[in-house]
Amino acid sequence: MISENIQAALNRQINKELYSEYLYLAYAAFFAEQDLPGFENFFLVQVQEEHFHAMKMCSYLQERDGRVTLEKIDAPEITAQTPKDVFAAVLAHEQFVTASINEIVGYAVEENDFATKSFLDWFVDEQVEEEDSMRTILKKIELVGEQGHGLLQLDKEFAQRTFTPPTQ
Repeated sequence: MISENIQAALNRQINKELYSEYLYLAYAAFFAEQDLPGFENFFLVQVQEEHFHAMKMCSYLQERDGRVTLEKIDAPEITAQTPKDVFAAVLAHEQFVTASINEIVGYAVEENDFATKSFLDWFVDEQVEEEDSMRTILKKIELVGEQGHGLLQLDKEFAQRTFTPPTQ
């Protein structure tokens, strides 16, 4: 059985993952409006990843005889005007998610819940990858600029991205 504290924290994290899914769907729409289908595709893949994360946490809670409690998902506020703005905001969002996951890891360590700690190790590694990916894209956008051939080359690159669910 999972503790009430960790169950509540995981439920809050499920909400954050679902919010991330919603946020990335909004960014996909933003790029669709900009006629950048590769960037749109990039975020549609992110949508799938975030959904996978939320479902993985739901399954874990159920495996531990916990209860999944879904909360309201707030509408994302998109203030970005440029691709650089978007990826700067996404990097900050991923850093927020990382901090949240690290907080739950801290609870698991405090409570000697080694199963939850082991489960969350995958998410810790995933967040390192997410932050690095967003930081790298942001640097590429800064390098090529937000207009012209460089941006179109990134769009072409992002069009090739697909979602492959991680193996368990």
